[in-house]
Amino acid sequence: MYPRANTLGMLVKDNDLLLEEQKGKHSKGIGFYYPPIGGTIKLGERSNQTLVREFSEELGVEIIVRRYISCIENIFKIDENIGHEITQIYFVDFKDRYLYQKEHFTVTEGNKITRAKWVSKEEIFLGEKVFYPNGLIELLKQEI
Repeated sequence: MYPRANTLGMLVKDNDLLLEEQKGKHSKGIGFYYPPIGGTIKLGERSNQTLVREFSEELGVEIIVRRYISCIENIFKIDENIGHEITQIYFVDFKDRYLYQKEHFTVTEGNKITRAKWVSKEEIFLGEKVFYPNGLIELLKQEI
């Protein structure tokens, strides 16, 4: 198995972040966890282009990639399986300002349907929600 190159878009509204609510096994146990919207970078695709595609495919919305933040390397373990991601992180905005008024969004990825919702930065920073990837909290505390 090789590391996976992916990209995530940090969408901020006031004191909230738009995060996908997922449920299942994760490196800290079983239950809900909250990653930003994004996905795997395809061969020949730049990471900022991946974000535009992923937000369109998964949420059906258009975004503007505002600013590159950093790269995070996340090595984690779920059960006996090791995962390894190299993740490009960006700040993004909705093209349509009306979308900031929506409370949640349906996220469709293949046959899997979840939802994205606004989660307060305080809940994330205080560890009240399980947030992924590892290392992103520390990075966001410096940037937001």
